[in-house]
Amino acid sequence: MQLEQVVIVYKAGNQLSRGWADKCARQLEALGAKVMMGPSGAQDNPYPVFLESTPIPIDLAVVLGGDGTALAAARHLAADDIPILAVNVGGHLGFLTESVEVTGDLGGVWDRLQSDKFAVQQRMMLQARTYRGPSGQFDAVSDRYFALNEMCVKPASPNRMITSILEVEIDGEVVDQYQGDGLLISTPTGTTGYTVSANGPIVHPGMHSITVTPICPMSLSSRPIVLPPGCTVSVWPLKDEEGNTKLWTDGVFGTAIWPQQRVDIRMAEHLAKFIILQRDHSYYRTLRSKLQWAGARVDYSENAESGPNVPKDSKTRSDKD
Repeated sequence: MQLEQVVIVYKAGNQLSRGWADKCARQLEALGAKVMMGPSGAQDNPYPVFLESTPIPIDLAVVLGGDGTALAAARHLAADDIPILAVNVGGHLGFLTESVEVTGDLGGVWDRLQSDKFAVQQRMMLQARTYRGPSGQFDAVSDRYFALNEMCVKPASPNRMITSILEVEIDGEVVDQYQGDGLLISTPTGTTGYTVSANGPIVHPGMHSITVTPICPMSLSSRPIVLPPGCTVSVWPLKDEEGNTKLWTDGVFGTAIWPQQRVDIRMAEHLAKFIILQRDHSYYRTLRSKLQWAGARVDYSENAESGPNVPKDSKTRSDKD
């Protein structure tokens, strides 16, 4: 990988993340790279400036923060095929980010990147757009929105909690009407986010699929459904004269969906690219660690050849019998 033009993004308002960004900028500039740096947050979006102000392609985006910072990077950079090195600095769960234990102070990471000693994980994304008229008519009334985790269709009001009634079509065929708090349409990556909190399935990110999950439905028969990646999911808000229904992309407000409008959601044409530095990277280990599975009794972090490392103060069932 060449490191001629690099952008560095840090979590807005986080001094630890900003300090790491300054350190990375000094290291990369010492290697001869041109660096652009800026904050990312609810009120900060540096990506349009990055993409419009450089005459040469961006070789790498270094993203320092948590999953929210990484999601924003994917939404804005995936279409330009820019690889993302996301490091968990000032974040929480860190499903999408490398830990600082793996990267160290990042001093040796640049040599690995220049020597192509890394892997690239490609993740499916979604795109959405609102239209007026029945399915099959494409009179667009909004911009195109992208998401790495999920698209969420639900109402929002400053005065009250609103129950939504949403009709869903898949490839033009009516499937169900959901009454509840809203609807999630997620990628495999997003199934470990909002979707799993809504009792949806966990789907391996190596797959390409679309998961539709109702949020707190009023009917026990309303269940999640997993679809092939080529499907188009159309969502219509019903009985929403006040226009409270909104489209949210990775938790960020996208656009309002007014009566007689629908939102079409499908697989995006481009994939997000995340750099993997951990040599023994394991999705299942990430699940065990982040969701606190399995390891409450047995520590699987040791070498597999020596077998599970059973804590000294724990006893197996046979010890107690």
